Amino acid sequence: MHVLDVARWQFGITTVYHFLMVPLTIGLSLLVAGMQTAWVRTSDPRYLKMTKFWGKLLLINFAMGVVTGIVQEFQFGMAWSSYSRFVGDVFGAPLAMEGLVAFFVESTFLGLWIFGWDRLSKRAHLACAWAFSLATMASAYFILAANSWMQHPVGIVFTDGRPRLTSIWAVLGNNTVLAAFPHTIAGAFAVAATFLVGISAWHLWRKHRESAADDPDRKVWHSSLRLGTWVGVVAFAAVAISGDFQGKLMFEQQPMKMAAAEALCHSEKPAGFSVFAYGDVARPDCENVKSLTLPALLSFLAHNNFSSEVKGVQDLVPEYQAKYGANYPVDERLGELSGKPIDYVPTLPVTYWGFRLMIGFGAIAAGVGVLALWLTRRGRVPRTKWFGRLALLSIATPFLANSFGWIFTEMGRQPFVVVPNPSGVDGVWMYTAQAVSAGVTVGEVLTSLIALTLLYGGLAVVEVFLIRRYVRAGIAGVMPPVPPEGDSDDGPDDGSGSGGGSAKSDDVLAFAY
Repeated sequence: MHVLDVARWQFGITTVYHFLMVPLTIGLSLLVAGMQTAWVRTSDPRYLKMTKFWGKLLLINFAMGVVTGIVQEFQFGMAWSSYSRFVGDVFGAPLAMEGLVAFFVESTFLGLWIFGWDRLSKRAHLACAWAFSLATMASAYFILAANSWMQHPVGIVFTDGRPRLTSIWAVLGNNTVLAAFPHTIAGAFAVAATFLVGISAWHLWRKHRESAADDPDRKVWHSSLRLGTWVGVVAFAAVAISGDFQGKLMFEQQPMKMAAAEALCHSEKPAGFSVFAYGDVARPDCENVKSLTLPALLSFLAHNNFSSEVKGVQDLVPEYQAKYGANYPVDERLGELSGKPIDYVPTLPVTYWGFRLMIGFGAIAAGVGVLALWLTRRGRVPRTKWFGRLALLSIATPFLANSFGWIFTEMGRQPFVVVPNPSGVDGVWMYTAQAVSAGVTVGEVLTSLIALTLLYGGLAVVEVFLIRRYVRAGIAGVMPPVPPEGDSDDGPDDGSGSGGGSAKSDDVLAFAY
């Protein structure tokens, strides 16, 4: 067992787990701000109830996201110190911007939103909701800018074996981040929309099953369901469009990644898109692989041309060897890999099936959203057991699609942790084997891997428990009790539209802050 393998497992497990929280936080925060805006403009109590209910679930998820996200920063110094030294001059600016936005703007206004229901005016309180929601998006942009630099280094010079930042605007305006950001945000809205659809459909089915057709909160669930379906349909369309643009960019910047995504071992002109393959996909010569393909579609996806050539793995390997070397440098920090041949082919089963699982789970979620949109047309309410269960189960699909998408993105660039820019500054790349800390042992990283995995498993139990508890409680679990007549006092914003004393700060999960 090599320390590199254990370090990669640790970073992969913690990062994928953390990213389960991120898209829901981004998408749901903006939807909650929109719900509160509707309440402020119309004074309709339905929108207040929506804001309170979905806002509470947002805070649970946000709290867990913060706890799991902090570990990511520490890992750079724990197991990836060589990587940190290499990228430090470049990452300092975008990560500092992210820290300022996340820990000052986002946290400050989120705190004001949590504790300000009975203290701020309606409009000031609403402004806090929009401030932390937009700050969440800005924070995501800066993180994506750093990750996109790893995929496509720009804005630097190479001095003394390390990249030096020359233009922060080149990093923030990298065409890779300009493609990744809308795709990520659309994916976040897709997650939040499916979350709304699943929980709302379950509540509608549950109320109907309990013969509570006159339930006063039925409008809340129906409105939430309709909002989720419309947002989901638009979000999944945006995911497909932005994904197509991002894919074309990857064919230019990282052709090996896209060839691996298709298990395209030999160049084809035109190249067909593999829908499904069977056989030994792990072999880079693909001798035993059979696949169902759509003729010429891959050529179009790569170059907007149905007759263009797409290079395969076997033809790209010599090109990579000619550009970046056939062997690892002789360096004691590389351990057993020092001076050994470099394998430029990513793990084909991971990239091939990760790419398809990303698309497949996204398509399932989009299909459920379209079905929900049809079943709720003209004010109708789905009353069948199967739809409530299907919608509830579908909540997992966009989470899985996002996770497999990131696994494909990060695994597909191996053996690089910083991928060379084909048209950029020569020498600016870093092999993953060079990035791991030189002073740590397998035992040390394995200990932290086991400890963090167990800790994150415990946090998963806590989050599921809290989400389940407040979902089952419904609107009654988030709205403050109505005070006896004559017992309320006036205030700037009561959280229910009728007086300041009826809503307390613990009404919105103050513990999450």
